[in-house]
Amino acid sequence: MIILDARRIKAYECLAELGKIAGKEEDFLEELWGEFLMSEDLMGAFMYYLDHHTFNDSVQCEGYGLTDLYFYNMRRIEMRQDIGKNYADSNKEAMALDTFYLMAQMMKDPQKYIKHLEAGPGADRLS
Repeated sequence: MIILDARRIKAYECLAELGKIAGKEEDFLEELWGEFLMSEDLMGAFMYYLDHHTFNDSVQCEGYGLTDLYFYNMRRIEMRQDIGKNYADSNKEAMALDTFYLMAQMMKDPQKYIKHLEAGPGADRLS
C-alpha cells in the first residue's frame, strides 16, 4: 500500500509556483525541497508559511529563527541597493525562499553563519 501525503504534494506545488514568481532556478528549488524533506521542522515551518504568509519561529538554530534570518537577508539587500546596485532579489517571495535555504544551511554548520549574523551585513560581506 502506498500512502501519499497530500499536504507535501501541495507544498511542492506551491514551492514551484513561489519559485517561478521569485525567479528562482529549478536547481535551487530542488535543493531547497531536499532540505525540507530532510527536516520535518523546516517542512512544517514552510507549510506554516504557505498557510499564513508569515514565518513560524518554532524552527531555531543557535537562538536564531526564520524571522531573524529574513531580516538579515533584507538588510543585505538594502545594503546592496544603498551602494547603487539594483538587485531583483528584493522580491519578498525570493527573500522568503532564501531565508528557508539559509536556515537549512545554518542548521548544518551553525558557526559559519553565526559569524556573519553577528558581524551584520557590512559592505564587505555582500556576496
